[in-house]
Amino acid sequence: MTERPWLAKYPDGIDWHAEIPERPLYTLLDDAAAAYPNNPAIDFLGRTYAYAELKRMVDRAAAGFQKLGVGKGVRVGLFLANCPQFMVAYYGVLKAGGTIVNYSPLYSEPELRQQIEDSKTEFMVTLNLRALYPKIRPLLGTSTLRHLIVGTMSEVLPFPKNFLFPLVRRKDVAPVSWGADHTKFSDVLDNDGKFNAVEVDAKQDIAVLQYTGGTTGVAKGAMLSHANLYANTVQSALWFGGLKPGAERMMGVLPFFHVFAMTAVMNFSVRIGGEIIMHPRFELVPVLKDIATKKPTLMPGVPTMFTAMNNYPDIKSYDLSSLKGCISGGAPLPVEVKQKFESLTGCKVIEGYGLTEASPVVCANPLYGLNKAGSIGLPVPGTEIIIVDRENPERLMPRGEAGEICVMGPQVMRGYWGRAAATDEVLLNGRLRTGDVGYMDEDGYTFIIDRMKDLILVSGFNVFPRHVEEAIHQHPAVAEVTVIGIPDEYRGETPKAFVRLKDGQALSSADLTTFLRERLGKHEMPSEIEFRAELPKTMIGKLSKKELVAEERKKFEARKRT
Repeated sequence: MTERPWLAKYPDGIDWHAEIPERPLYTLLDDAAAAYPNNPAIDFLGRTYAYAELKRMVDRAAAGFQKLGVGKGVRVGLFLANCPQFMVAYYGVLKAGGTIVNYSPLYSEPELRQQIEDSKTEFMVTLNLRALYPKIRPLLGTSTLRHLIVGTMSEVLPFPKNFLFPLVRRKDVAPVSWGADHTKFSDVLDNDGKFNAVEVDAKQDIAVLQYTGGTTGVAKGAMLSHANLYANTVQSALWFGGLKPGAERMMGVLPFFHVFAMTAVMNFSVRIGGEIIMHPRFELVPVLKDIATKKPTLMPGVPTMFTAMNNYPDIKSYDLSSLKGCISGGAPLPVEVKQKFESLTGCKVIEGYGLTEASPVVCANPLYGLNKAGSIGLPVPGTEIIIVDRENPERLMPRGEAGEICVMGPQVMRGYWGRAAATDEVLLNGRLRTGDVGYMDEDGYTFIIDRMKDLILVSGFNVFPRHVEEAIHQHPAVAEVTVIGIPDEYRGETPKAFVRLKDGQALSSADLTTFLRERLGKHEMPSEIEFRAELPKTMIGKLSKKELVAEERKKFEARKRT
């Protein structure tokens, strides 16, 4: 057994040793509907669904999917933004015995094809929107995909939006090639809800194949069992034990197809009988208006969301006082962003940490208890954090010394779908190797330094981009920053910073360099600073480095040729 220094500082009322059951994931909804049948489960752009109504729809979906041929282990894709159909299909497929495969609406056709073929997805649930249907239709019959279930926005919008949407938003609606290989989503639900109960082995049966670049950068499906996802939902609920079941409201703007929102917004809300104020995507002003009028109490987000709110000129004209906790994940949260948002709203911003392979929540700062700025907090119940030598993972690092962060717990995936070698590489001695570099302090709080793959080697010295980014973020004119390593013929690599300034601000490279001289070592100083109007982001809105790395590599190769 490893040391557990976090136990001495564990928040009052939270039991790290709490029993975490192994149950089918869909029982979260069954339990919520039994306990809070008339409570609202979803508010989607003004239309509400009570828990009893949502369960009836899910049971009908389960029966409808089974009639189409969905059964034990059959893969069903969800190619959807946040909408009621997502939740109905998600839990309905699981009740039917199937496995969910999440697809980002931002995927290109080649990305869709690769994931469909790799996962052997046979059915796909989508909407008749131009942003979705035309991309997925060509893959029907030309890949393993053999059937589309197509919903509409009109069937889930309140009156009169349901009548107006096809007229006002005509350009957003795609014509559908109806045929034997297509089924209307409404027809899937057109039954009595009497599905055939499927025996689920919670520990072995895969609930979700969640695709990720993982620790090696190659897209692959993390096999998340029913027990993995159920456990992580229970762990999250235990961690936020001060909440009131049946009384909380969750701002649901993060995309459910991403593992963070799937657990921390959707499954978590259902576990506590909360109401999800659901938005198809993050749009600043509509979100602020809904916070002011619908009074959510919780809001998971990514740092770019909090940055956008901080920098909105009219932020103080919205009443955000209903928020008692915001959970930040997906990327490191700059201390300045956290502190400014808390001062503007009075809401505590809690930084957490997770990864797809861990369903995803691993640790977080407590909602009620000691928050350490810059730390990802303490491990959630039943979870162990181990820091190992990056070169020799058998060796444990002394407290306070940096190494690779490893995780053990009931939320850790079964492995990568069809990739035994990659699984063996990342699951070592029962530990999940995260690829993140960090250290644990004497109180058991973990601090991330950076990703191992993002490490920049400057003349043999290690430079962590996050450290450089934190220094640049201290400048009052800076809104966002990303730092990458670029090729350097003399030093091997050198840091380059890409900066977006706040609206109305001006800053030169020379002035920023002067500002950084007191904050960075000579080898950490960016050799180049490039200002941009926008920085590339991932599908959940966190800053992305891969596009910038590809650009710089291309430039370097062009220079070598000349």
